[in-house]
Amino acid sequence: MKKVIKTILIALFTLMFFIGCSKEDTSVIKIGGIFPLSGDVAVYGVEAKNGIELAISEINAKGGVNGKQVVLISEDDEGSPEKTVNAFKKLTSKDKVKIVIGSLTSGCTAAITTLAQNQKVLLIAPAATMESITDAGNYVFRVCFIDPFQGTVGGKFAAESLDSKRAAVLYDTDNDYSVGLYENFKKSFVANGGSMVAEESYTTGDVDFNAQITKIKSANPDVVYLPDYYATVSLIAKQLRAQDIHTPIVGADGWGGLVDNAGDEVLNGFYSDHYAADSTDDIVVSFVNAYKDRYKSTPVSFAALGYDSVYILKDAMERAGSEEASIVRNEVEKTNGAYVTGQLTFDAKRNPIKSAVMMEIVKQDSVLTPVYKATVNP
Repeated sequence: MKKVIKTILIALFTLMFFIGCSKEDTSVIKIGGIFPLSGDVAVYGVEAKNGIELAISEINAKGGVNGKQVVLISEDDEGSPEKTVNAFKKLTSKDKVKIVIGSLTSGCTAAITTLAQNQKVLLIAPAATMESITDAGNYVFRVCFIDPFQGTVGGKFAAESLDSKRAAVLYDTDNDYSVGLYENFKKSFVANGGSMVAEESYTTGDVDFNAQITKIKSANPDVVYLPDYYATVSLIAKQLRAQDIHTPIVGADGWGGLVDNAGDEVLNGFYSDHYAADSTDDIVVSFVNAYKDRYKSTPVSFAALGYDSVYILKDAMERAGSEEASIVRNEVEKTNGAYVTGQLTFDAKRNPIKSAVMMEIVKQDSVLTPVYKATVNP
């Protein structure tokens, strides 16, 4: 009998333990974060996480949201879609998170959009620009503009502001982000009176682009479009300049962090971005100063997008008077406010309607620096 009682007691204690572990902690608001904190695009993840942590620290210092402190539970996906999925499953099953910010690149984010929709987890993508990201359903939002808009902005800028007539492009056929930008740049550039004189490609992981650049040089372009992430763009730019191609180079938000990972070869470079750190708008000045105080560096757009993601959620939660994902989702959809990356509302597919800026890479006090060049409205 004693043995039976002992077995029953052990079973009861075990049951109570699992019930206690599975019970949600409602004393805080948990937000999951998935970022590439290591790997080839770690700059994006580190900056976004910094921006998110800055926003959370500001909010908590002022009493939190609905009287509760906000807690970030972050995971490193290393820029790998498979690891993004693992991180999402960990956050939603073990940590019981119902709101997730991430990931940063389009491929990684696309790997979890259907999971988020099926589980009714509110997913906010800070920087995934691929057009189809929000197709999974109404629990998926993004804070950045989409690739068609970015490519269109780049093509229009090259034709009008740079007065270019002959464009070449070098893009990654394995990367949906790169392909989408290239296709929309081409449409826009041609629509604005230009012609494409060279359209060369490579595959992810390539490091020698000299064969393609030789063909580009023979086509004699007056602008070269490089729709890729900063590490690859840096390599291409070096090889372009080494072959004596000194025309302007144009790109997109994947160039964020380029000035810290390249040299003078990226001068005469221009790229579309989500905000300008040298803006005089009060909200931008306040953010940039706070970021510099905390991290001792100037924030790139990924930090601003992460920061805005948190404040969009905060505003929605306060309007809702709740942290329940389904209720907050409804309020996020109604967003209409001024944030660091611009005056923002969402369209029917939960993509933001806002302006883009064009940045120019210059040297200030011998340091490569992106500076505001122009604003392009939607």
